[in-house]
Amino acid sequence: MSSSSAAVNSQSPGLKTYFKTPEGRYKLQYEKTHPAAVLHYSHGKAVSQLTIAYLKERSTTQASAPPSIPSSGGVRSAAARLLGAGNGSRALSFVGGNGVSRPVSGSSRIAGSAGASTGSGISQPVANFDGKGTYLIFNSADTLFISDLNSQDKDPIKSIHFSNSNPVCHAFDSEVKGGHDLLIGLHSGDVYSVSLRQQLQDPGRKLVAAHHYNKDGIINNSRCTCIAWVPEGDGTFVVGHADGNIYVYERNKDGTADCSFPAIKDQTQFAVAHARSPKSNPIARWHIYQGSINSLSFSSDGTCLATVGRDGYLRVFDFAKDQLKFGGRSYYGALLCCAWSSDGKYILTGGEDDLVQVWSTEDRKIVAYGEGHNSWVSGVAFDSYWSAPNSEGTGENVVYRFGSVGQDTQLLLWDLAMDEIVVPLRCGPGGSPTFNSGSPAAHWDSVCVVGSLQPSPSIRDVPKISPLVAHRAHVDPLSELIFTNESVVTISREGHIKIWMRPRHAESNESSSSEAVVPTASVKDKPTTSSIKNSSFSYKQPSSVFFS
Repeated sequence: MSSSSAAVNSQSPGLKTYFKTPEGRYKLQYEKTHPAAVLHYSHGKAVSQLTIAYLKERSTTQASAPPSIPSSGGVRSAAARLLGAGNGSRALSFVGGNGVSRPVSGSSRIAGSAGASTGSGISQPVANFDGKGTYLIFNSADTLFISDLNSQDKDPIKSIHFSNSNPVCHAFDSEVKGGHDLLIGLHSGDVYSVSLRQQLQDPGRKLVAAHHYNKDGIINNSRCTCIAWVPEGDGTFVVGHADGNIYVYERNKDGTADCSFPAIKDQTQFAVAHARSPKSNPIARWHIYQGSINSLSFSSDGTCLATVGRDGYLRVFDFAKDQLKFGGRSYYGALLCCAWSSDGKYILTGGEDDLVQVWSTEDRKIVAYGEGHNSWVSGVAFDSYWSAPNSEGTGENVVYRFGSVGQDTQLLLWDLAMDEIVVPLRCGPGGSPTFNSGSPAAHWDSVCVVGSLQPSPSIRDVPKISPLVAHRAHVDPLSELIFTNESVVTISREGHIKIWMRPRHAESNESSSSEAVVPTASVKDKPTTSSIKNSSFSYKQPSSVFFS
């Protein structure tokens, strides 16, 4: 662990710098945070969210291309990859980035209108901004920070200050043409798209060459709650708001064009309205229900969209057809987070009932719940990079590894073997549920109607799973976790980040060098599925939990 990590961890007495799993120890490599002196709380505090982005080395044609925007150098963003952030376990491959930025006719381009003066601060020109690197993007108060994941420095290399509102959500995508690969949603409802490379290139603390959407809340003035690129969507992105609406934007369309939608007739019903003019942006409004959209996530192919909200319902939509496929309710309170498996078969949710729920998209119902958190579950994700141990033989089994974090400051890891889940049986007269007699519970007999929202089944009718690992990772409540090929990254609500190296990488780092540097991800790291199809390997649910 680096000296920076030791310095931060010294403020967290009693926290272990490792946790054990059957495949070995995950070790705390180092920590990242933000300088407290930079933060401003004039607009209130916002929960920190995390995005991980990988930038490829810029090509020769990019370096020599003439700029189209003088203030920003006109550098078109290089291809990059999102390792599971905002959209669960979604992984995006690299694309090329030849040429220069193309100006979008009529777009609202700003160069600092969202920023503050460039006086003293941590932002400095990044010497290797055009080289390959992995970056952490996170928000705290009214500032967006960018840190170099490969650096042992705990402080960010770039900060972008917003003078009128707080950044509350962000997303990164490499497939977008035109260079603007980073989305930022604000508490005021405003939305920006920018080039990550251009932000790193500029030494100031302002947004550079940004496109501005929903300026001053002209379309919707409620808080942005979540934002995501549509996979394979060619520049299409969606923004969820606190009033229960989701807006669909096209990045290359004018962000200042007049756009109006018909009045919502029934606030309690799902309804989709498309813009009347082909020039309008956003191009569509999805009214989900009357309440906050807390999180949204796309399946890896972009065909389906999952949302969770204040009313406690998971809703899964066919995005292209504008149709509700199915939905179900939590056992208590709001749902706060959701994530897809990369094969599209399962969805994780977590929320105020302290449970992690596993939903089958094929059966359109909850198939398991995980009990282990002592407070609200604030982040869930499938580990698409994990492979089950001793996975050789002739049979076939599907095992999923996923993680969750909560306001109880704990990081939990879970293993789920779907073909080994024991289905609870109906109770006998006056008796308790039994696994030895009776018939399958009604929850498993019933067929969920397409397009309907289902109430939560009896908790006795749903298989319960226990965590493989329960580790108190931070002092503060946690807000999110992301899996990468080399590590698990966690962030607290206050914006403190920890990088936990996987056993194989932690061991190789220790044997090769005393200086711990996270290896850079590559194209080969892209997982094909989050499930592990093993030959004649049967991975049993752990009989005990590793507590640390």
